[in-house]
Amino acid sequence: MLPEDALQPLEDGLICPEVGGWAEDKHRLVSLYSTLFSSGMKDKWDQRVYVELYAGAGYSRIRETARLVVGSPLRALMLKDPFDRYVFCEEMPEKLRALRTRAERHAPGASVSYVGGDSSRRVGEILESIPAGSKGNTVLTLCFADPFDISLKFQTIRELANARYVDFLITLALGMDANRNYEHYVRDDAMKVDEFLGSTDWRRRWAAAQWDAVKFTRFLADEFTKSIAALDYIPPPFYTMKEVRSYEKNLPLYRLALFSRNERAYKFWDEVLKYSTDQTGFTWE
Repeated sequence: MLPEDALQPLEDGLICPEVGGWAEDKHRLVSLYSTLFSSGMKDKWDQRVYVELYAGAGYSRIRETARLVVGSPLRALMLKDPFDRYVFCEEMPEKLRALRTRAERHAPGASVSYVGGDSSRRVGEILESIPAGSKGNTVLTLCFADPFDISLKFQTIRELANARYVDFLITLALGMDANRNYEHYVRDDAMKVDEFLGSTDWRRRWAAAQWDAVKFTRFLADEFTKSIAALDYIPPPFYTMKEVRSYEKNLPLYRLALFSRNERAYKFWDEVLKYSTDQTGFTWE
């Protein structure tokens, strides 16, 4: 992970979305995992690719303060052992333009592909930017998906996973979205959870789970894990899905979860979890 003095953003007049203070914790965790992943795999794969499906503007501002923070795309560009290629997808054109300007400022020599639009509708373009890989040119991809709600469609995960060798780091917005919008999402005509889980029969299982006093957020996390396990991913235990809470009211917002087909990835994630609870226990060498 980068030292904080390397992450000084500049007031540049470009779009800078406001976020809660907890977002900085998220960026640090993602940056740490990206560091372990990229450095740990650099001599084992011919190419390493970093993908963000909701890349944002590169900078954000902590709400009700003047403090700017550097987002996960720029942090990934500035690692000690950078990825060989980057793919940043962002739906809002103004944010994508700002990200491109800031990326070129911080890492002018990086190989970056910029994909404009909804990631669920741009999977083909994203895949075109990720080498297919072969025995003579092995390619490993880390894909970070950081939606504000449960708008991530499982079909997007399925298409990427079926076409490339990809590890996923995903923000599961269970507290900040699914729990708050429960009454709407469980309606028979609501499709958002269906698309998030890649399943149309989850309501039957949810009806049974309620008899066991299972919380809706835990149910969705377990169902998402089952869906991705069907793609031959190793299902992670629920306790490894790092909970992030709001600073203001200490309410659960989301869980940051890793999904991989290789046990080594989970060992890296264990290091991240240790760091998040005891920051004196990790060295950056």
